[in-house]
Amino acid sequence: MLAENSFLPLRTIDNVEAVGPFKLVLDIKRGKLIFDIRDENDAPIMLHILSLSPFRLIMKDYFLICERHHEAVKSANPQQIEAIDMGRRGLHNEGSELLSDRLKGKIKVDFETARRLYTLICALHWKG
Repeated sequence: MLAENSFLPLRTIDNVEAVGPFKLVLDIKRGKLIFDIRDENDAPIMLHILSLSPFRLIMKDYFLICERHHEAVKSANPQQIEAIDMGRRGLHNEGSELLSDRLKGKIKVDFETARRLYTLICALHWKG
């Protein structure tokens, strides 16, 4: 995430142009995703709170297919594993696109950065 990303807060606390590098702390509280963005000296740049409600169904399906993939690796043939993995990647892309859309006008991210952020959000949200 540190080496290859495109991440730019568009609105800052003091309405000045944000210049990286940035520190990002992600947290989930009361069904909300919190983006705490700071500069390299730990000064606050932006605090953005995003509802996780629009992600619920995609995340639920994503976690179910991840479980299926984990089980399939133990006993399924390669074609079955590949089919499950394609579905998993498709759901991951769908979640990443939703995240990118929900961040529009607040935080600018490219698709690969949105994918990485979505992975982190799923890891935070996972109740395994």
